[in-house]
Amino acid sequence: MPRDFLKGTKDSYDVVVIGSGLAGLTSANILARQGYSVLLLEHHYQLGGMATWFRRAGGHIFDISLHGFPFGMIKSCRKYWTQDIADSIVQLKGIRFENPQFSLRTTFNRDDFTRILVEHFGIAPETVVRFFDTARGMNFYDEQTRTTRQLFEQFFPGRDDVVRMLMEPITYANGSTLEDPAITYGIVFSNFMQKGVYTFQGGTDALVGKMREELIRNGVDIRIRSLVEQIEVGPDRTVRAVVVNGKRIACRSVVSNANVKSTILKMVGEQHFDRSFLEATRAIRLNNSSCQVYMALKPGEGFDESCGDLLFHSEHRGFDIEALLSRNVSSRTFSFYYPETRPGSDRWLIVSSTNANYRDWMELSTEDYELAKKELIESTLACLETYVPNIRSILDHVEAATPSTFERYTKHLEGSSFGTKFEGLQISRELPQQIRGLYHAGSVGIIMSGWLGAVNYGVIVSNDVDKYLMVPGSV
Repeated sequence: MPRDFLKGTKDSYDVVVIGSGLAGLTSANILARQGYSVLLLEHHYQLGGMATWFRRAGGHIFDISLHGFPFGMIKSCRKYWTQDIADSIVQLKGIRFENPQFSLRTTFNRDDFTRILVEHFGIAPETVVRFFDTARGMNFYDEQTRTTRQLFEQFFPGRDDVVRMLMEPITYANGSTLEDPAITYGIVFSNFMQKGVYTFQGGTDALVGKMREELIRNGVDIRIRSLVEQIEVGPDRTVRAVVVNGKRIACRSVVSNANVKSTILKMVGEQHFDRSFLEATRAIRLNNSSCQVYMALKPGEGFDESCGDLLFHSEHRGFDIEALLSRNVSSRTFSFYYPETRPGSDRWLIVSSTNANYRDWMELSTEDYELAKKELIESTLACLETYVPNIRSILDHVEAATPSTFERYTKHLEGSSFGTKFEGLQISRELPQQIRGLYHAGSVGIIMSGWLGAVNYGVIVSNDVDKYLMVPGSV
């Protein structure tokens, strides 16, 4: 008999959370702390969404994608998770840029970026100060017509080298482009500029493990391999239940950590929404996807610490979003994992990440797809030899992931690494006005993406759910 992953679930819960990305996990944890009965449903066999990991023979553990986030993650984890989780967050100090225009090392904060902009690029100190102050002063309620390109043209006209240094890391962090609203760049960039880039010591498996323990302590009912097929809505446009693995489970509210378009158009159904809302939903643009190459060294083998922690490598001249997305890769970010990344481990790992277009991979035949993956691995190793000359002889395991991989394992539409473009945030926030008791917390609008954005959006949405459930007669 197949295993019943819903065995023992109750007939009804106060809140059902669909998906266990960091936003979903955080919403579930906060609402359970507040005394609500919470059911957390995850279609995959492990929690985390894009913040997850996988194991390979030989004792290798790979974090999915590149995990770097701003200092604010410490405060958010301390307040909404545990002190233990917050204490495991450490700074990455070795950030490198290697490209035809410049070769730089930085601690990736405002003081060091100011020094580099003034001393290396020759920008007037007062211009640098005004740029940082302008970016820092941006917020969600600002006008949204100015693009990031216009922001850079205001302060650094004709300086594509400066744009590259300021823009490329943020594009890798959340999929930003020069045509996106300037606030989506300024807010995220300023968060990083506070005190640099941080990661979780112990690996994503340790982080999600600690989060799972905290969820269980707070009474969350966690179910894996549980795919939600429908969010049931009553004739009064109020959430009534979810159908998961064929089973109906009643609830007073739902928090969807799935893609906002999937939530509305697939799980709920178009018949329950206003026409104008549906049109706006269909118009939401998805963000780009990505490819990764995962490389594990033989036990006892390592690389020089001069490689740094994050390396932004490119052969392309200037910042070019189409070049960044091209299957003919000219730009990569290498993340170097040392044994101290996972205390007690003796393994050295490298993960290469490249932004990618979904269609470039999904339109390939099966044979061409496999060939393209091999070419991606080969070109990545050829590039990496610049920094780790003996990489081929010390390599123990290598494999590649593509937009197809992310689509299969995360259920993200078109394998989107960062959810939707900016217009998705408004639809996400307006969802409860269409369906009472239905909320969305996920990667939308670029601001609410990445590790810190996802956690904080989970906090915002959990507070909204709490207010709704506290109203007498809300359901």
